[in-house]
Amino acid sequence: MFRSQVLVCGGTGCTSGGSTKIVEALHAEIAKNNLENEVNIVTTGCFGLCANGPIVLVYPEGVFYSQVKVENIATIVSEHLLKGRIVKSLVYDETLDKDAIKSLNETNFYKKQHRIALRNCGVINPEDIDEYIGTGGYEALGKVLTSMKPEDVIQTILDSGLRGRGGGGFPTGLKWKLARNIVPNAPQKYVCCNADEGDPGAFMDRSVLEGDPHAVLEAMAIAGYAIGATQGYIYVRAEYPIAIKRLEIAIKQAREYGLLGENIFETGFNFDIGLRLGAGAFVCGEETALMTSIEGNRGEPRPRPPFPAEKGLFDSPTILNNVETYANVCQIILNGAEWFSAMGTEKSKGTKVFALGGKINNTGLVEIPMGTTLRTVIEEIGGGIPDGKKFKAAQTGGPSGGCIPPEHLDIEIDYDNLVAIGSMMGSGGLIVMDEDNCMVDIAKFFLEFTVDESCGKCTPCRIGTRRMYEILEKITKGQASMEDIDKLEKLCYHIKENSLCGLGQTAPNPVLSTLRYFKDEYVAHIKDKKCPAGVCKDLLSFSIIPEKCKGCSACARVCPVGAITGELKKPYTIDTDKCIKCGACVSTCKFGAIIKK
Repeated sequence: MFRSQVLVCGGTGCTSGGSTKIVEALHAEIAKNNLENEVNIVTTGCFGLCANGPIVLVYPEGVFYSQVKVENIATIVSEHLLKGRIVKSLVYDETLDKDAIKSLNETNFYKKQHRIALRNCGVINPEDIDEYIGTGGYEALGKVLTSMKPEDVIQTILDSGLRGRGGGGFPTGLKWKLARNIVPNAPQKYVCCNADEGDPGAFMDRSVLEGDPHAVLEAMAIAGYAIGATQGYIYVRAEYPIAIKRLEIAIKQAREYGLLGENIFETGFNFDIGLRLGAGAFVCGEETALMTSIEGNRGEPRPRPPFPAEKGLFDSPTILNNVETYANVCQIILNGAEWFSAMGTEKSKGTKVFALGGKINNTGLVEIPMGTTLRTVIEEIGGGIPDGKKFKAAQTGGPSGGCIPPEHLDIEIDYDNLVAIGSMMGSGGLIVMDEDNCMVDIAKFFLEFTVDESCGKCTPCRIGTRRMYEILEKITKGQASMEDIDKLEKLCYHIKENSLCGLGQTAPNPVLSTLRYFKDEYVAHIKDKKCPAGVCKDLLSFSIIPEKCKGCSACARVCPVGAITGELKKPYTIDTDKCIKCGACVSTCKFGAIIKK
C-alpha cells in the first residue's frame, strides 16, 4: 500500500504543457528521496480545468497543484511528500482555505457539474485495465450478457431517453432497435464509433478516449450484443496520437482478459473492435461518409434512404454513435434508465459534455446536466469573461451551429431550445466571444472552414458555400451593398434545402444566426464602412494622437513596413498608405497615443 497517490494529467493539453517531463521529474525526485515504496505516481486523463494545466493532484490530502512546472517538482516532493507541508504557492487558488484545503467539488468550476461520461477522466490510469475494473468496469457487459436479453438492453436505452451526443440528437435506443429489427437475419452487422471530432475548438471525445478508453469499448460490446453484431470499428482522427495509443493498449488488454474476442464471459457471444484512422476530413463526421471511409473509399456522404440501420458499412446493418454517447451506456445499464432520465429536461435527458473555450477564464472540459443555463456555464463554471470585457455571443455546434446573443444567456441548454434560437447542440464545442469579436468576421471564419472542408459531391455545398464566403468577404472589405445581404440570405436557405448531407444543410447556420441577432454589424460594414469591433483590417485606420505621443520611437521600431516616422521627443506620424494594419504599434505604445478606428 502506498501512503500517497500522485495523479498527473496526461491529456493532450497538459502533455503539450510538459506533463510528461513532470512525471519523469517526479520519478527522479521520488527515487532520490527513497520514497518509491510510499508514493505512487499515476498518469491520468484530462481533469477538465485545462486553463490551469499542467495539473498534479496529491491524495489523500486532495491537494490540487495547478500550472506546475518541472522546476516545481523538487519542492513538491521535498516539502509535501517528504515533510508533509503543502506548497501553498502552487495550490489552485479556489481550493485554498485558512483551515484546510477545500475539495475540488467545492470550487465554482466543478460544483455545478455532474460527471457521467467524464467520471473516470482524471481519476484512473487509462492504460491500466485493472484500474477501470476497480471502478466497476465491465460489470455492465457482464450484467447484459448473463441476465438481459438484447431486447431488454435496447428497451433500457430507450427508456433512459439517451440521445446521440454527436450533434443530431437522434434517440440512441431507437437507432439500436432499428438496426436489430429491420434486417433481423443479416449475416453480418456492425457497431461503429465516431471519434473523428472535426469541429473547431472541440476536444470532448478526444478527452474521453485519452482518459477512459475502456468505457467506449465496453459500451460498443453491449451495443453489439443488442443489435446482433460481432464486429466494431472506432474511426478516430490520426491527429489524436495519445487517444490512438491508449485505445490500442485498451483493446489489447481487453482481448487478453477475454473481454473482447470470442466467447466473452463464456456466454458464446463474440465481439471484437478494430481501429480505423481518419485523415482529418470534416465531412467524415457525417455517418455515411465515415462508413465510406472505413471501407477504404473517398469519404463522401451517400443519399439516404437507405439508412445505415438497413444498409450501412459494407452494405450491412450498422449503428454509429459518437464517443460521448457510448460513454453513458454502461452507467445507464448499471444504474437503470430511471436514474439517467431523472436528470436533464423533458426531451433532453442526462448530461452533456462541452469543450469550453474562447474569451473565458476557465477554458476546459465541463459536463453539465441538460437544462443548465448558458449563464451558469459562462459566469460560474467558466469564471466569466477575462479583463472585465462584456459578453457578446456564444457559439455552439461548430460550423453547423449558431451564435447565441446576450438576450439568450438564461436559456436552458438542451437540443430543442438551442435549435429554437438558431443554433444547435452539435458535438459540444462552446466558444465564448466578447465585445472585441466581429460577428461578420466570425461568420466568415466558419464559412471559410466549410468551404475548405466540403467534399464537393453536391453543387449546393460545393459552390453555394463559396459564393456565401465571397459575399462575406465583400462585406468585411467594405465593398458590399445592402442587396448583398438579401443575396446572402437567399443562398443560405437554398443551401439548407438542397445539400446532400447534414453538414451542407447546416453550413449556413453561423451566417443566419449572426444576421438574425447582429444585423446592425452587417449594416455598419456596408453603410458606414466601419467594423464596430475593430477587427476587419480593410475598414481600419491607425493614427497617433500628438498630445499623447511622447516621441519615444517604440512604435516606429516595431513597425514591420516603416510606416511610422518622426523625431525623438516629438510626436510621430503614421503613413496610412504604407500601414498594413498589423496592430504592432498599438500593442507597443505604453501611453495610449495610437488609436484604431
